[in-house]
Amino acid sequence: MSRRGEPLVRVAVVGAGSWGTTFGKILADGGAHVTMWARRAELAHEIDEAKRNSQYLPGINLPREMTATHHLSEALEGADQVYLSVPSQTLRENLKAVRPLVAKTDVPIVSLMKGVERRTGLRMSQVIQQELDCDPSRIAVASGPNLALEIAREQPTAAVIASTSQETADAVARRARNRYFRSFVNTDVIGTEFGGVLKNLIAVAIGIVDGVGYGENTKASIITRGLVEMTDFAVAQGAHHETLQGLAGLGDLIATCQSPLSRNNTAGRLLGQGYRFDDVVKQMNQTAEGLASVAPVLQLAKEAGIEMPIVEQVKRVLDGTMDPREIAPHLTTDDDEPKGERTQNGQAGGGGALWRSIQRTLDQLRNSGRRPPRDQP
Repeated sequence: MSRRGEPLVRVAVVGAGSWGTTFGKILADGGAHVTMWARRAELAHEIDEAKRNSQYLPGINLPREMTATHHLSEALEGADQVYLSVPSQTLRENLKAVRPLVAKTDVPIVSLMKGVERRTGLRMSQVIQQELDCDPSRIAVASGPNLALEIAREQPTAAVIASTSQETADAVARRARNRYFRSFVNTDVIGTEFGGVLKNLIAVAIGIVDGVGYGENTKASIITRGLVEMTDFAVAQGAHHETLQGLAGLGDLIATCQSPLSRNNTAGRLLGQGYRFDDVVKQMNQTAEGLASVAPVLQLAKEAGIEMPIVEQVKRVLDGTMDPREIAPHLTTDDDEPKGERTQNGQAGGGGALWRSIQRTLDQLRNSGRRPPRDQP
């Protein structure tokens, strides 16, 4: 029995990196019995026996309710919910092994990943639907200002759970909550996923200018204009602009751009310091999803007729065709004619909409101790 007097819920987390392990801790601290799947047997053994993941979460003690195995069938057996936390570019390959193990179930499948598939430009939920051949109503995605180490240290934060099925979103959100973590819900899967993808690209840009040595004015300008790019792109793909003003958009953008814990920020900072792309990849202990998402996002933007000068300049730095010191995407315009400052969804009107976005995110965080409302009007 769980600590709430309910039958013990069994969940599986596929992937034992920093975020997968942290989310496993969130679920275990919320009353579930969690089985982690780790690709490496030695990592599974450390989590299972020592209740530690010293490579990805140094200094963190994991709950007794967390176990681990490197046998996928063992991890998924009897699971009431399955959470996926593997690098986005290896998801399809991993799902081929998952499919026969969940084919005869209707359990929710939850994506913890923030990327798009390089070859196809598909979001993670779309890859899951394709490879598992399952109803999209079974699929949920989690996103928000969620730096793994801070949450593992039980610093309070919130996230958004999105699914086309309100029932699925509610079921996952009820499980993914505890005294330091709260989950809000919405049905805008497109906006929630693209918020998590696009903020990584802006964070790379912020890391670049930080590595170059530019100050707060430059970074604030790029963050603000970056939110416009994120919203324009996501809305063109079918998202609700309100989603980009919430935790999955603005909230995640702020956290990822300002924190040295962000892998994408770190990757950008190395680029700004003059390291080549290949050298950055070698230095990174974990995957910086933003680096792999730049090209497919720009292709989608081109097809939708959306201009993304910040992401374009990030790509040029990655390609080695632009000196990081020349990056100034917030200065890019079509011509020299003065232009109005667009805010969310192409609207004009100064900073009012941006301030309302910030206020909404702060209100969500303040209300995280109460019953989670829907993350939409």
